[in-house]
Amino acid sequence: MDEQQHNQPLKKVALTGKEKSELFAEGVITVILLLLLNLSIMVLLQQAIITNPQLRGGVWMIKNAITIGPNEWHIWSWQNWFVVLMAVADVLVVYWRLIRRYHQMQMWHVIGELHFIADGHLEHRINLRVNRDLQRVIDSVNTLVDSTVRSMDEERKIEKSKDELITNVSHDLRTPLTSIIGYLGLIEDQQYQTREELTKYTHTAYVKAQQMKVLVEDLFEYTKVRQTSTPIAKTTFDMEQMLEQLAASFELEAQKKGMQINVQCHPAPLMMEADTEKLGRVFNNLLANALKYGKGAKRITLEAEKVGQEAIIKVSNDGQQIPSDSLSQLFDRFYRVEASRSQETGGTGLGLAITQSIVALHGGYIYADSTPELTSFVIHLPLKLGQPVKADTHHSQE
Repeated sequence: MDEQQHNQPLKKVALTGKEKSELFAEGVITVILLLLLNLSIMVLLQQAIITNPQLRGGVWMIKNAITIGPNEWHIWSWQNWFVVLMAVADVLVVYWRLIRRYHQMQMWHVIGELHFIADGHLEHRINLRVNRDLQRVIDSVNTLVDSTVRSMDEERKIEKSKDELITNVSHDLRTPLTSIIGYLGLIEDQQYQTREELTKYTHTAYVKAQQMKVLVEDLFEYTKVRQTSTPIAKTTFDMEQMLEQLAASFELEAQKKGMQINVQCHPAPLMMEADTEKLGRVFNNLLANALKYGKGAKRITLEAEKVGQEAIIKVSNDGQQIPSDSLSQLFDRFYRVEASRSQETGGTGLGLAITQSIVALHGGYIYADSTPELTSFVIHLPLKLGQPVKADTHHSQE
């Protein structure tokens, strides 16, 4: 709505009937006063010439009319020239007075618009064509209102985000907590027949407690990396070596699922700066996701490439395609592609949100791309910290 208003042509200030009458009266009064002033000056000057012999015989009375040339062309007398000069001066004074009064009226209209905005109509913008100085004030006011509206919208989004966070955390904590209380209640009331049942109840309560612990740790990590003041331990490292170590650490789990992990790097080695501990969390999350959710996948590929002053890293798998309507929500907190919010796969729904925050903390961005053949998470990172990469608006996630 703001853009539409900004693109509209400026409107001339529409004076009311009363203002037009005031402006007309201002002009009439000014003309009358000037005529009286001019008449007074002419009378005084004429009187001075008549009563003063020196002026009467001097330059003022050279001739009643000056003539030039053999044909004695006549030039107006000094009285006529004086009248013309006074008339020009009078026109300038009247114009200046009317323009000054008109600018005052423009100011009144602008003040009225400001009061309208101050009454809560923050969608309104001052769209008047006024004098240059006042126009600068209007532009500043419109910019200030735009900034205020954006800040208020951001504040609403933050409040909504906090409410959603509390709701999601409450839901994800309540589910395992209910199970823990239920099974511990059975044990407390000794509602078990055999030792095997007791062991089953305690084991289930332990598993649910572990789920709660993972969620709390992920929440702590998420809130920590979301802060722009979070310190980064800068380290120079070889990206190829990091990816090789990650592939080795997940090799056994991949073999159990019938998958292979391949690493490709161009050039090798690929030296860059980053917080290796935080970056390791990023790739751990992406690899864990590929193993958990890459249904039908046979291989996982870790690929790094140097392009200009940035490194592009892809974590890909040839498993089941992610629905297109889910791609834009993958990095939302607590979002899961599966329809239910069950935690059978062990995920908290915070892994990718943490991943995105860590990448942003390094000055980069991440996005997902999925086709029937390949699902990829693509990360753009600067080779040197402090030099943010230029985001691709088509792919980068906010």
